[in-house]
Amino acid sequence: MLPVLGILFGLFVAFTAAQVWSDSDRATAAVSREASSLRAVILLASGLPPEQEARLRGLVRDYVEETVAVEWPMMARQAASLKAAPPALTAALRLVVSTPAQNPGQQTTQHEIITNLNSALDARRQRIIVSQTEVDSIKWWCLYLQAICELLVIALVHCDNRLGSAIAMGLFATGVATSVLLIAAHDRPFTGQISIAPTPLLQIMPDKEASR
Repeated sequence: MLPVLGILFGLFVAFTAAQVWSDSDRATAAVSREASSLRAVILLASGLPPEQEARLRGLVRDYVEETVAVEWPMMARQAASLKAAPPALTAALRLVVSTPAQNPGQQTTQHEIITNLNSALDARRQRIIVSQTEVDSIKWWCLYLQAICELLVIALVHCDNRLGSAIAMGLFATGVATSVLLIAAHDRPFTGQISIAPTPLLQIMPDKEASR
């Protein structure tokens, strides 16, 4: 029974961990794509008239500030919602669409800016969706139940040797605790000490002077 239960427990841990790592990778990729798209918007803004360029850079800065100050804490509490679009990016889209193109080059620039703004909005949606995912309670209870069964079998197999039984159960319990702690620490990508930080967004945020 020991090998069978041990393999089953290992499979439970692998399946649960795979979901957690996948969510973490998706969250990291979404934040990176969002930052890259906004960085492209900032660089392309130089192809617009000076007034529109300053306004667009200011809107990108406002979006990053609001995301870091408001949206990130809400994602940590799994309270972020997709119901309302971010006002700053919505205003940026309206600004670019309403700006008349003075030449073919500027028309191409506007098209690229709109594409990158839409990409940033899509990355934000993915980020918020991932922030609301977590390992469900059924998976946790199955994992705990399998660990308890393994501990009981270890105790029965080594019932004639109390010291050996205690050592084996202690080692297995340590492994279970380590696995559970590792999975729980990465369960919600935007919560906890090792959560995903908005560093990429802060790095691409335009300066206040350049946004005026």
